[in-house]
Amino acid sequence: MDYISVKTASEKWGISERRIQKLCEGNRIDDTLKFGRAWMIPKNAEKPTDGRKKNKEHSHETI
Repeated sequence: MDYISVKTASEKWGISERRIQKLCEGNRIDDTLKFGRAWMIPKNAEKPTDGRKKNKEHSHETI
């Protein structure tokens, strides 16, 4: 399996390197490996959805 660095994933997905590190720590990206202090991300990994943002469809619902 081929791997890419956090920096390469950051450029590919358009998000910060720190955000990708947090996604790796939270097991949000499948099949990542930690090598020392660096994360190895599978080359074919997809960008996970941003769980910090609410879905627009549900933002107008009342409880």
